[in-house]
Amino acid sequence: MPAQLTPDERAALLKIARQSLIDAANNRPATPLPEDLPPALLEVGASFVTLTTRGQLRGCIGTLEAYQPLAKDVRQRAAQAATQDYRFPKVRPGEVNNIHIEISRLTKPEPLAYSDPAELPKLLRPRVDGVVLSDGLRQATFLPQVWEQLPDPAEFLNHLCQKMGAQSDLWRRRALRVEIYQVEEFEEAR
Repeated sequence: MPAQLTPDERAALLKIARQSLIDAANNRPATPLPEDLPPALLEVGASFVTLTTRGQLRGCIGTLEAYQPLAKDVRQRAAQAATQDYRFPKVRPGEVNNIHIEISRLTKPEPLAYSDPAELPKLLRPRVDGVVLSDGLRQATFLPQVWEQLPDPAEFLNHLCQKMGAQSDLWRRRALRVEIYQVEEFEEAR
């Protein structure tokens, strides 16, 4: 992963995400990015933005592939988490002040080589690795933070298969394509 972001760079991204959340909840076009952004925020980067209300998930959307400046990616993911996460209704203007924002900056996913499905759980690093499972056109990911709710690697993989739309034991029956990545995670002050 590139160097960790500075506290000022993190604060700038959180401010961009907050403004994007406000714009999206109010059906307004995205506010232009500040012109004086630090160089690190103009580098191509991939992110996930997670919205919570009182500790409960309210929206989470991101990308695994870096293809645009990190600041622009965060702005886009915040708006999408507020309006396009199929699990939740669109964030309403009255909810915005109760929503907490967390940003995850991702490393590039790397293939994880294995041949025997039984060895897969031992290769994963709980609380360190984000995991992408792929089976044909189906794909799903869990950020490293999901290990907090699913600390057992086998259970983690079961739930990831379900998220992908497959039977929970698919990973046990055959080798799937697996990629791992890490994140730099930061959030608004509580």
